[in-house]
Amino acid sequence: MPRKLKVFTTSIGFFDLAIAAPSMKAALEAWGADSNLFHQNFAKEVHDADIVDVAMAHPGVVLKRPVGSNKRFAETSDLPNDLAPHASRSPASQKGRRSHSGQTVKSATAHFRKASAAYERQERKRQVQEQQEETKRSAVRKRREAAVKKAEQRLIEAEAEHDGSVAAIADERAKIDARERAEDDRWNAAKRKLQTALTKAKPTN
Repeated sequence: MPRKLKVFTTSIGFFDLAIAAPSMKAALEAWGADSNLFHQNFAKEVHDADIVDVAMAHPGVVLKRPVGSNKRFAETSDLPNDLAPHASRSPASQKGRRSHSGQTVKSATAHFRKASAAYERQERKRQVQEQQEETKRSAVRKRREAAVKKAEQRLIEAEAEHDGSVAAIADERAKIDARERAEDDRWNAAKRKLQTALTKAKPTN
């Protein structure tokens, strides 16, 4: 997933610059800055709705306006008004300056696109790694669940075997008890007969 964009501004030369970028580093690369303008307090993140709206509408594009003005940021901008007295410079010189400014914006945009592409590649690599790790974790979970299920099945089978053995022993015990009662009945009957015979066999006075 692409990183959330933020809006940053700075002032370079005759222009205020603004850009919607994923980080301060990406903004510096887009501006072609040779130093960290944020640490030097020459650049900052802004939340002004007018600036944010126009920058977010052109993500990764360096927008500009005359330095120190309140004009709306755009892809192209006129020079500040206080530079008008110097308009006597030759058209060729002014064309060269505009051409250089356009090249700077294009270069900054190229830097941003390059940084954005590198970030996207790194993000895709991270997502692939996360997917691979999740696949491994899923395989481990499945093996653990299979082992648990197998152990539970063995326990159920062992309990069933035990219950069967207990039932068989109880059945055998019931049969033995019945045989014991039958033997007691037989003996008691035989004993009575023998005692009766013994009594009859004894001499009488």
